[in-house]
Amino acid sequence: MSVPADFTALYDFPLDPFQNRACEAVAAGRGVLVAAPTGSGKTVVGEFAVHQALASESKCFYTTPIKALSNQKFADLTRRYGAGSVGLLTGDRTVNGEAPVVVMTTEVLRNMLYAGSATLSGLRYVVMDEVHYLADRSRGAVWEEAIIHLPGSVSVIALSATVSNAEEFGDWLRTVRGDTDIVLEERRPVPLYQHVLVGTRLYDLFAESAAGRAEVSPDAVSAVRQAVRASRVYSTRGQRRPPRSRAPAGVTPRPEMVVTLDRAGLLPCIVFIFSRLGCDAAVTQCTNAQLRFTSREERTEIISVAVGRLAALSDADLAVLDYNHWLESLSRGIAVHHAGLLPAFKECVEELFVRGLIKVVFATETLALGINMPARSVVLEKLSKWNGEHHADVTPGEYTQLTGRAGRRGIDVEGHAVVVWRPEVELAGVAGLASTRTYRLRSSFRPSYNMAVNVVGQVGTKAARELLESSFAQFQTDRAVVGLAQRVRQAEEAAGRFASQVECDRGDFDEYTALVRALAERESSAKKQHRIMRRADVAAALRGLQAGDVIDVPLGRWAGRAVVVERAAKSSSEDPRPLVVTAERQARRLSFLDFDQPVEPVTRIRVPKTFNPRNPQQRRSLAAQLRFRTRDAAPDDSRRSKPKRDPETERLRRAVRMHPCHRCSARDDHTRWAERYLSARREAAELTIRIEQRTNTIARQFDRVCDLLTELGYLAQGGVTATGRSLARLYNELDLVAAEALRRGVWKGLTAAELAACLSALVYETRRVEGVPATRPQSAVVRSVLAEMQRIQRDLQRVERRHQLDFLRELDTGFADAAYLWASGVALATVLDEIDITPGDFVRSVKQLLDLCEQVADAAGDGGLRGVARQAVRGLRRGVVAYAADSD
Repeated sequence: MSVPADFTALYDFPLDPFQNRACEAVAAGRGVLVAAPTGSGKTVVGEFAVHQALASESKCFYTTPIKALSNQKFADLTRRYGAGSVGLLTGDRTVNGEAPVVVMTTEVLRNMLYAGSATLSGLRYVVMDEVHYLADRSRGAVWEEAIIHLPGSVSVIALSATVSNAEEFGDWLRTVRGDTDIVLEERRPVPLYQHVLVGTRLYDLFAESAAGRAEVSPDAVSAVRQAVRASRVYSTRGQRRPPRSRAPAGVTPRPEMVVTLDRAGLLPCIVFIFSRLGCDAAVTQCTNAQLRFTSREERTEIISVAVGRLAALSDADLAVLDYNHWLESLSRGIAVHHAGLLPAFKECVEELFVRGLIKVVFATETLALGINMPARSVVLEKLSKWNGEHHADVTPGEYTQLTGRAGRRGIDVEGHAVVVWRPEVELAGVAGLASTRTYRLRSSFRPSYNMAVNVVGQVGTKAARELLESSFAQFQTDRAVVGLAQRVRQAEEAAGRFASQVECDRGDFDEYTALVRALAERESSAKKQHRIMRRADVAAALRGLQAGDVIDVPLGRWAGRAVVVERAAKSSSEDPRPLVVTAERQARRLSFLDFDQPVEPVTRIRVPKTFNPRNPQQRRSLAAQLRFRTRDAAPDDSRRSKPKRDPETERLRRAVRMHPCHRCSARDDHTRWAERYLSARREAAELTIRIEQRTNTIARQFDRVCDLLTELGYLAQGGVTATGRSLARLYNELDLVAAEALRRGVWKGLTAAELAACLSALVYETRRVEGVPATRPQSAVVRSVLAEMQRIQRDLQRVERRHQLDFLRELDTGFADAAYLWASGVALATVLDEIDITPGDFVRSVKQLLDLCEQVADAAGDGGLRGVARQAVRGLRRGVVAYAADSD
């Protein structure tokens, strides 16, 4: 079946073969998985499903992973098909929700499926844009839930970045959705060339060898060697770059980098920095360097768009948001784009960039997540980034996603990816990233409490269990089990071969090996026991420390002298963590890992009762006193304990020495074969356990979730109880904590502002400085309720441990005061002064809180709490937050 001409006529380019194949599958009524590079035009296939739905008077849902992409797609489809044909549902914004074509986030679709929404009636197509998001640790399960629960009559059009296991994913889609075509495309419509920037010169990363293979360019290698030598000269001679350049020796300063790209004709460009502060600093550096990439006419147009976009914001809010500085850089053609920016600012940057008015955007990796902002070139300033837990190297998949922005179809004949050379960058590593185009798609699916009550409520416990067994996570696990079984057979065969080599004419070598193994285990156990005893002694010593005690910290990052400023909490019996200030003015909590022996104070100094560890001046003063008062006190190393002799260990040592095999001339050879035999047996046993653990893993975890919910009264006799129906309406990471607080009446009697403050602890996550206590909310009522919520969370964690589950994180009170003030009508400037947060993060956090307030209102049933929750919604949705919601 060919693609209708009225559809192909909508595009000013002919469809590629892969687009034709995928559209033909949709036209024939089949599902399709399209895996293609960023910028290749796979969304054309999704747009064809929209076209088909309108032509057949049926419905199509177009789902995206983020609201910003939903907004963009809604605008595109509305321009093409008219406002009456297209709707939008993003959780906090509803536009024409019963239209034949509705754009929505994937969470909205999942929630509609659980609620049995009437809007699903007549649904024929569901487009899942960026479906590879199902690998996302925190949100990925939503995609699998939606795919599993969609009616069988619905065709799923799944659009994915290039993944190396697309066939495996496609096989799963066939299993759960029926007839599904797999369409793969590896060719980019705009070729991508790779470069490295060394100093102020661009070098091709690859050069073809005589054999026709792509190898690292000799010119780039030579330039890097010279840069390395130059950076060493700077280091050894103590020379520094000019003051205007704060880059490390050998690294291209940002203004010079942008000028180099401009001279090479590579603007507009996106520069990925992986740090919000770094992005902001880059814009300031370019502005201070007086860079300008816009004409007078372009500046006029930029200012007109920006003023129009932000007209709804008050002058006071604009002043808080540093609007003038932002507009000045924008008018120069230079912009920043990251999650800390106000949504209205980001949307303005996106519009101006697409219009070609912005020439340089400094961005974090969030820009690569679906927003349509292609550029002529993409620059990666570093090849490592903070992943939320530690600094990690950019993966080949991330590199492909980021550099995929380079090259605008219909505008550029080629795109360019540029890596800025730094002393830690190896060209071979860059070449490896640039030549590896794919990454493996792995499921992040696991049953949650909210999911369990929703699925059980729909189909019952037995059918729900079978349904979850059809997840992609279990599909991948079952395939892996086949490989594990083969490895078990190989290990057992190897053990049989090795056993014949472990024969000794002096005696029973198996017996000798058993003695040696028993001795090694006994010695290891004795060492472990000594460590446990030492840890107990260290913990006791830490619990005994008082404020003002000066101690020597022998191990860890904070080794050296320190003064205790806050005792360890009484509740922390296993790992007491006193708060100290080091001689280097750092406030940190210590643990037993910082000590190899019990600690005793070397002296004492006075710590003021009003001492605040967050105050740099007070820390500096105390550290100075610490250094002055203890400069002559030496650490005491005289009390180091040693393990005592163990009679059983001595007996085993004698038995090993007296065994006849101990004196065998081939003992070492026999021992090596015995170790191989034991290793093969251990491998076979471990693999067998892994097979047992992986079989029906999703169902077993679902059983544990259901057992916990039954114990707490959310499920009963295979059905959902009244409290379970409340839990079904709470789509939150801490859904069970919210449901328990609701059931116990913890939030009754609160004002709207107090409720907002308390609910914020369920959605907010602070970027805390380790060891420094979190701020306590100022309202006594809020503190009391939050304390009760924390008790509920600890109670639930104990129940989770009994059921071998671990879903619930700690509550976070870091946003409570900001939520309270904002819901009370306090000005933005005052609220932002209360909390160390960017305007963009503030708006996003309030919008997450808004979602939860609406869920609580829905789950609370008739009564006062529902009215208070809705009042909280009204109080929170104002000013910059209301503007952001309206523009979503």
